[in-house]
Amino acid sequence: MQVLTTVPSANEGAALAHSITSQRLAAGVQIIGPIRSMYWWRGSLRDEQEWQLIIMTTHALLAALENHIRANHSYETPEIIATEIVAGSDDYLDWISAETQRIDAS
Repeated sequence: MQVLTTVPSANEGAALAHSITSQRLAAGVQIIGPIRSMYWWRGSLRDEQEWQLIIMTTHALLAALENHIRANHSYETPEIIATEIVAGSDDYLDWISAETQRIDAS
């Protein structure tokens, strides 16, 4: 699984990525940013700078990861979008699989 979320600062992104990986809820997290996000929130059009986290995990860990993001995120309604990885480089997918097995075993 690949899970996306956005945060309002580089520091929050690093802290969330560290807590996710240190608690073994994902094989890895990439932080991209800053990005520019335009969205509606409570009737107002927002134009904000954010950082995006791309989280590599498994379906088995998805519920725990979602709970962790909600508990450790500063947004009232954090973006949590999970996408199944259906294809990719064999070496990379093998790495996720191997780390996931270590995660699931702990």
